[in-house]
Amino acid sequence: MTRHPTRLGPAGLATAVAVVAATDLGSKLWASRALHDRDIELPGPVDLALSHNDGVAFGVLRDAPTALVLLLTAAVTAAVIAAGVKGALPRWPCALVAGGALGNLIDRLEAGSVVDMLHTGWWPTFNLADVFITTGVALLLLNASCPQPTSPTSTSQLAPGPTATHR
Repeated sequence: MTRHPTRLGPAGLATAVAVVAATDLGSKLWASRALHDRDIELPGPVDLALSHNDGVAFGVLRDAPTALVLLLTAAVTAAVIAAGVKGALPRWPCALVAGGALGNLIDRLEAGSVVDMLHTGWWPTFNLADVFITTGVALLLLNASCPQPTSPTSTSQLAPGPTATHR
C-alpha cells in the first residue's frame, strides 16, 4: 500500500472536512434565502437558480428511498475519511470529497433533499458540494495516474561498483 505523506495530519483533515462542509452549507442557506423568489443571472456560463435535488450528484438515484441515499452517502463519507486518516489516499482531495459529501448528507438529513443553486442550462443544477466532490475525485484520479516517487535506496543496499584506480 502506498502511503501518502502530507503536511495535513488527521486533525487537519478533520478541520478541512468541517470547513468544506460549512462552506457548502453556508452557500445553501444563502441560496435558500436569496433565491427563493428570483434567479440571478451572472456573466459567464453559470447563473444562480434555486432547486432541490432528491437524488445524489446531478440527480442520479432520484427515485431511490431517502434512507438508502443517506446510508450510501454516510458510507462513502466514512470510507473516504478513513482512507485519508490512514494515509492510503492523499488527504486534501479526501477532505474535498468527504466535506462535500458531509454537506449534502447534513442537508438531506434536515430537508430530505439537497439545495442546488448553480445553473448552466446545459447541465443539471448543482451546488458547491458537487464542485468539491468532483474536484476531489479529479485530484484523486490525477494522483493515481501520476508516477509515485519511490523511496531512495540506502547506500548499504547498493551493489559495489567498479572502483577507480589512481596512478
